[in-house]
Amino acid sequence: MTDGHLVDAVVRAVLAQLVHEEEPPCACHAAPRGCCPDRMGRMLGQGAARFGLQAGTNLYPRDIARRIDHTLLKPEATREQIEALCREAREHGFATVCVNPTWVSLCAVAEVKAYEAARVVERGACEVDMVMNVGALKSRDYRLGERDIAAVVESSRGGGALVKVIIEAALLTDDEKVKACVIARAAGADFVKTSTGFGPGGATAADVALMRRVVGPEMGVKAAGGVRDLKSAQAMLEAGADRIGASVGVKIVQESRGAVPAAGAGPGGY
Repeated sequence: MTDGHLVDAVVRAVLAQLVHEEEPPCACHAAPRGCCPDRMGRMLGQGAARFGLQAGTNLYPRDIARRIDHTLLKPEATREQIEALCREAREHGFATVCVNPTWVSLCAVAEVKAYEAARVVERGACEVDMVMNVGALKSRDYRLGERDIAAVVESSRGGGALVKVIIEAALLTDDEKVKACVIARAAGADFVKTSTGFGPGGATAADVALMRRVVGPEMGVKAAGGVRDLKSAQAMLEAGADRIGASVGVKIVQESRGAVPAAGAGPGGY
């Protein structure tokens, strides 16, 4: 297991990289008339179907917002500005974001996760499990990983839902596991979770103990993947897990009550 001093050093280093710099005002603030809802309303009355406006933070009536292509086409636009553009589009209900081709994949990834989270919460989900961007983590792009999670947290919290971030521990080194937990915590998630159950390995007591140490008592830890009986479930709980993800829940409960599970109980390990 990672040495205590090393864990603390990694936590401090990742948090330092996640400090957000204040973004400068966007172009809209220099042209308030162009963003005026009254002016746009008059253009709607004259037959306009869509507007192309530079990124801004003004609040628009929803009927106007749905007709706006939220636009940022400056060649010097940064990743942070594009991500802010997407957040504004979600917040205000704009029709689309309009960006240069190089940013399309970034916008699509963030938007899809946030949109899916919002939809399942609208349909009644009270908790959302998401997989963190493991590629961003391994590329040391910690701010991208944080913003990916934060977008889902923002979409879910509107409906009162909790967010659990799956770090897919079997793909990570201990150092990366620590960083993944720090990023999830900084992004406002409620839980960190070991595995999807579809990766190269499932939960281990050592991973659970490490995750608990990093996130502290404020966040939840969920152990999932390979928890197939009462003994393994107890090991995860003793290591610090608050939740267990398992497809053999009936079997585990039966064992805890001293009953012998029926042959073939449960659909298989998760």
